[in-house]
Amino acid sequence: MNTQAQYLKAIYLTQQQADGPASTGDIADLLDVSPASANEMIGKLEDRGLLEHEKYKGVDLTDDGIHQAREALQNYCIIERFLVEVLEVEEFRAEARQLEGVIDETVAERLDTIIDREPQCPDCFDAEDDVCALLDVEAEATSD
Repeated sequence: MNTQAQYLKAIYLTQQQADGPASTGDIADLLDVSPASANEMIGKLEDRGLLEHEKYKGVDLTDDGIHQAREALQNYCIIERFLVEVLEVEEFRAEARQLEGVIDETVAERLDTIIDREPQCPDCFDAEDDVCALLDVEAEATSD
């Protein structure tokens, strides 16, 4: 199940890669959902004032949407770094994707104290490789 935070994070990353509005198809692909499911959630997020969706143009996050997306991305980075640096999980991306929807802000903050997050987070996230750029992972681990 993809949460609001996961959608906002996906839209934020898609917008960064596209350097403009995010297409519904790209969002659906990133989240591994159908375009219809993505459209449904996009409508809900638009109703909540977190994004603006213009048909055939794409999706743009509002300021509040960007703020929430960056918080979600930061939590995702914290989870990834904890899985790699503390637990030494090899398949950390798959685990992080599963955990990001269930780990709340309090748990993320506690994990953050363990990993000693860098101040540039979440700007350290490499959307293309789907990993925190500060992680020291081997080349084969970044090509999932």
